[in-house]
Amino acid sequence: MVSVRRGGVLGAALALALFVSGCGPSTTEPAAPLRVGADSRDGSLEVWPARGALAADPQATAAVTRAVADWRSPVDDRVHLSSSGILWLGQLDSGPVALVAADVPGDSASWLLQLSGRGAEFEVTSAVDYSDPGYLIYSDVLPFNVPQGRRYLTSARVERLLGPDGKPLTVTDGVTEPVNVPRCGAVPITARLRTTESLPQGKANDRLIDLGTGVAGPRYPLVVDDSGSGASALDGLDTCVLAAATGPFGSVPRRIHDREHLGSVPTSWPADRVAARPLGQVDLGTEKAGRLEQLSWHTDAGVWNAVVLRPAEGTAVASEADRVNPLQAYELPTPGRNLVVLVWRANSETNLTLPPGAKALVNRPGLAVVEEPAVRQTFTLTTADKSYQRQMGGQ
Repeated sequence: MVSVRRGGVLGAALALALFVSGCGPSTTEPAAPLRVGADSRDGSLEVWPARGALAADPQATAAVTRAVADWRSPVDDRVHLSSSGILWLGQLDSGPVALVAADVPGDSASWLLQLSGRGAEFEVTSAVDYSDPGYLIYSDVLPFNVPQGRRYLTSARVERLLGPDGKPLTVTDGVTEPVNVPRCGAVPITARLRTTESLPQGKANDRLIDLGTGVAGPRYPLVVDDSGSGASALDGLDTCVLAAATGPFGSVPRRIHDREHLGSVPTSWPADRVAARPLGQVDLGTEKAGRLEQLSWHTDAGVWNAVVLRPAEGTAVASEADRVNPLQAYELPTPGRNLVVLVWRANSETNLTLPPGAKALVNRPGLAVVEEPAVRQTFTLTTADKSYQRQMGGQ
C-alpha cells in the first residue's frame, strides 16, 4: 500500500492548497457536484480516474453530492466537498452504488463513504474512517460490502489482486467480483502494483489483512501487513471480539475535546504491523496447557499490546490494550475467573515483586500470571536503576 503521512510533503501541500484557495467546510448548498475521480496522480498515471457507468451522469453525481453534503461524521463534522471525489458510480447487483473519498477536516482526515441509490436520490449506507495516518486516495485497495459479499475497489496502480485463497480476482471497471470474506475472521489479500514514478520497480506483494465483514463502521477493516506477520498472528481469532469495546483493538476510546467519544474509531484501532510474540505454554489449572501470546500493533497513536490465551480446547480470549511500558499489565478474562498477566523484558537485574497474598499460577522470568486480586494491588518491577509499578485488581 502506498500511503502519504499526514505530516508529509504531499499532505502539507494539499493543506496549503486548500488554505490558499479559501476552501473550508461550507455551510451552504454546494454550487457544483462533487469531483468525479480524485485529484491523485503518480507521475503521469491518474491513480483514481472516474469509473462506473453513471460517473458521467450529471443527475446521479448531483444526487450523490446532496447526500454527501448532508452526511455528518460521529463528531458532527461535514465533508469538504471541494477536496473530495466520487471514485466509482454505477450499477451493481444490488442497484446504484457510489463510493466517495470524503475529506473530513478536524479529527478525521479521510473517510470512505458508500452510498446506495433510492429512486432519484442517494443515501450514505456505510462510512469508515481510514485508519492509516494518510489520505485514503493514496491507498490502492478499498473495501466495501454488497449483499453478495465483500468487494474491493482498486486503483489504477493495481495490476492484479489475489483473494483470501491466493487466486486472482476478476476486476471489472476497478471493482472486484464478490469475495468470500468471513464475518469475524481475518484473511489476507495481496495486490501487485505496476511500475510508476513512486514505484520504479513496482511492488509484487502489497499485503493487506481484511478483518472481516462483521467489523462495523466507522472502523476501517483493512490493515497493512507488509511483513506478512499479521495474518498468522490473527489466525483463528474472532475479529469481532477483538474489535469490541472489551477487546484489544476496540478497548481504548478516542478522546475528542477531552471527552471519550465512543462513536469514533478507537485510539487502539490497528493500522499496520500486527504481530504476535510467544510467551510460552501456561498451565492455568485446566486439563491441558494453553498457549499465551503477546499481540502488538501500530496505530496513529503509537504502539499497543495485548495478550491472547489460546487454550488447547475452546475459544481464545484476549485482554484489552495496554500502551508499551517496561512492565506490561493485562486483565485476562477466562471462564470462571479473571487473571492478571504481567510481562516484562527479563534479565539478571530485573525482579518482579508480587503483592502479599497474590496467588501465582505462573511466575518465571519475563512472565507472571496471577488470579485477579479482589482489591487494588500493586505489582513492582525492579531494574538496575529504576522501579516500575502497576496497580491491578478490584474495581
